[in-house]
Amino acid sequence: MAVSDTHKSDLLLVGVTLLAAISWMFSKEAVLLMPPLLFMALRFLIAGAILAFAATSSLRRLNRAQIRRGINVGIVFGIAMSCWIMGLFYGNHLGEGAFLTSLGVVLVPIVDRLVFRQHQPLSTWMAIPIAVGGLACLSLENGFRIEAGQIFFVLAACIFALFFLMNTRAANTRSERQPDGTHKTISPIPALPLSAISLLTVGTFALIESFALEPWQATVNNASWILGGWILASAIIGTAGRFFLQTYAQSLSSHSHGVVIMVLEPVWVAIFAAGWFGETMTTTQLAGCALIFAALLVNRWHTLGRVLKKWLVKRA
Repeated sequence: MAVSDTHKSDLLLVGVTLLAAISWMFSKEAVLLMPPLLFMALRFLIAGAILAFAATSSLRRLNRAQIRRGINVGIVFGIAMSCWIMGLFYGNHLGEGAFLTSLGVVLVPIVDRLVFRQHQPLSTWMAIPIAVGGLACLSLENGFRIEAGQIFFVLAACIFALFFLMNTRAANTRSERQPDGTHKTISPIPALPLSAISLLTVGTFALIESFALEPWQATVNNASWILGGWILASAIIGTAGRFFLQTYAQSLSSHSHGVVIMVLEPVWVAIFAAGWFGETMTTTQLAGCALIFAALLVNRWHTLGRVLKKWLVKRA
């Protein structure tokens, strides 16, 4: 029996979550051997160059306004990734960091309401206290002591929420009200060139940060094939491969339940971190991760409900 495009999309998105999770391992290995911002710069410049090569013809057709919007998306993405990589550098638990970063999914509708004045469903506001409870379990394990890694991951989640909204607006046709009261149609940026511009912007942004803040000499003197392997694995598999696969999966289906599938990422990270680095969590930390995961599901309850309803109808 032939597999439908929707089912292909679902399976590919599961693959995307696996690539995203395994990329956490590559990145952690790399930042143990080199400055974090320099690693991020190399990772994203290589990945962006790969996607730019694949999107050469599409990039040539973009106008200046589209390129400028793509760069703006990349700058916000770069700030979010800078916070994320510093959280990875200072954090002690990859699984915990993945669940903290996933709070960006919960924060997206909140930022949408505050920045773009979009109405949000009740499920969004129900998810907030659950997520806060999860944060409390993670940060109050040994009394009130918030670690640097946790702060960076939460900051990353907040900025990732803004990036997601800006990226969605840039990739879709929308109408913008002008000062004279008329409405102007804003043309979308195709997914592949938008991804290429964003990744190259992130890489350039991180390179400037690294040049100003980090020493490079030790990394240059101690460069090794192992370090180069982690950088290439992160760039090709965890960044270029992941973004390409995600873009292709989303092109196969217009359904929105992919966001539910994407919440698997922190679960995979926790599993891989336990096997790769031998990480363990206390009962309180596990409870905190479970609460954050529950907040993600509550936040996407309407979408999840539609998916379950369609599945039940097909089974009937």
